[in-house]
Amino acid sequence: MTLQFDVNTVTTAFDTLASAYQLPEVWWPADDPFEIMLGAILTQNTTWSRVQTALAALREHGPLTAAALLALDPATIATCLRPTGYYNQKTQRLRDFCQHDLEMGGTAGWMALTTPKLRQRLLSIRGIGHETADDILLYACDRPVFVVDAYTRRLATRLGWLPSAPLPYDTVRLAFEAVRPHDFNSLRRDHALIIHHGQQHCRPRPRCDGCPLLAECVNHPESAQSGAVIAPPWRSPND
Repeated sequence: MTLQFDVNTVTTAFDTLASAYQLPEVWWPADDPFEIMLGAILTQNTTWSRVQTALAALREHGPLTAAALLALDPATIATCLRPTGYYNQKTQRLRDFCQHDLEMGGTAGWMALTTPKLRQRLLSIRGIGHETADDILLYACDRPVFVVDAYTRRLATRLGWLPSAPLPYDTVRLAFEAVRPHDFNSLRRDHALIIHHGQQHCRPRPRCDGCPLLAECVNHPESAQSGAVIAPPWRSPND
């Protein structure tokens, strides 16, 4: 299925979020691209504060480089990663990624690949799925990709942009990329706005009071769109 969004609808929503939240410049706290990649892997199913604790613990045993991490006893890595949960599994994933990093010749090797080839290589590594791969592409490699996470799907469904049945990751990603500015700084801002909105208002149990997108939410009884029979901003060209 090919998905298309209405560019005006999506643009207006992001402009509304940007005006409401006035977020500072978007950045990923890390010393270098390799550390960003590690953080993207470790942040699965945990909070960023716990990832920072784990990275700080790893630094106590040496530099955050692929060679140095592979030289550590896996049990030592697991102890450092304990705050992130699933620490034995993440230890193996971290070591797998470090091995790939060495094979690539470090950051320069990743950067030399085209975006499709880089994504394909990342997805070939055990434990790296589409969202994690695109986190790495966007934040570590400065590639203009739209990251689709749980916040994105929840917001887009509640705004009527997506059907209730989940669609494949790349179907949603490509639909957003077709209507958003094609530069990594703008897409980082989009990602940050969605996450912030999801934490402030669009939670699994939503906090609708003060929501800047309330008038557009098809799920809220006080929304201007609630109960309305409207053409949704998503559609398949084949429909």
